[in-house]
This record gives sequence, structure tokens and C-alpha cells, in this order.
Amino acid sequence: MTTQAPGEHEHRIVVGVDGSDPSKAALAWAIRQGALTGATVEAVIAWELPVNYGTPAPLMPPRTDLEEVAREVIALAVADVSSPDQQVTIRCKVVEGNAPRVLLDASAEADLLVVGSRGHGGFVEALLGSVGQHCVHHATCPVVVIRDSVTSG
Repeated sequence: MTTQAPGEHEHRIVVGVDGSDPSKAALAWAIRQGALTGATVEAVIAWELPVNYGTPAPLMPPRTDLEEVAREVIALAVADVSSPDQQVTIRCKVVEGNAPRVLLDASAEADLLVVGSRGHGGFVEALLGSVGQHCVHHATCPVVVIRDSVTSG
């Protein structure tokens, strides 16, 4: 365990995770970058209740715990792309709310925000998904967008 001197900035890389291949590629990149720079990697997943306007809400199983599902998704993603011999601290953060807002809030004092080029939503053909686009335009720190074709080599 390392201790920080008073007033010393903790180097932190925030990465958005939703379980998609691009988000796993972003997580793998962030872990490699954290190992190179000594930064802590903070894997963040957002969840929120679905909102429907004008049509009946889709039936959801009565015991669907979206927060627990999010915890499982992020744990599986970290397990998929990390290895025990990596010298980087990874913290998982599960937050209720709109994904772009959650990522911007989490990265407010971070050194870097890393996102996948697109996640589970919308148009698969899009070069950049709506969450990534929002983060690129509004983040207060540098943003790295990782395409899912990036390999861990």
C-alpha cells in the first residue's frame, strides 16, 4: 500500500463499462495505461430504471435488481480483461443515473476518462456512441475513445 503526501494528487483513470466489447477494450486499455503510469483505474458502470413515454412499460421480472445486475456486469468485465499479476489498483463503482452524467461526475477530478467507441445502445454502425460523444464534448479531463478492434497486445 502506498501513502500519499498531504496535498498530493491521486492519479486516476476513469473508464466507462457496460459489458459491451468496446467497453471491455476500453477497460483493458485503461488497465494497461494505469500500470504504465501508476494510476488507479476506476471502472464505472451506470444503471437506471427504464423510462417509457406513451406506451405501456415492458414487463420486467418482478425481482429484477438492476443495481445487482450492474455489479455482475462490471465484475465479469474486470475478470475478463485483467490478470492477477497486473500491478494496478482497480476499483469498481456502480452508480444509479444517466451514463454520461455518471461518467462526467466520476471523472471530474480524474487524469483521464476512457470510453468505448459505442456500447449496447442505438446504432451499431455509428462510429461513436451517444455516451462517448457526450463525454468527448463535456468532460473536464482528457478523453480517450477506444475502438473494440483494439487488442490487448
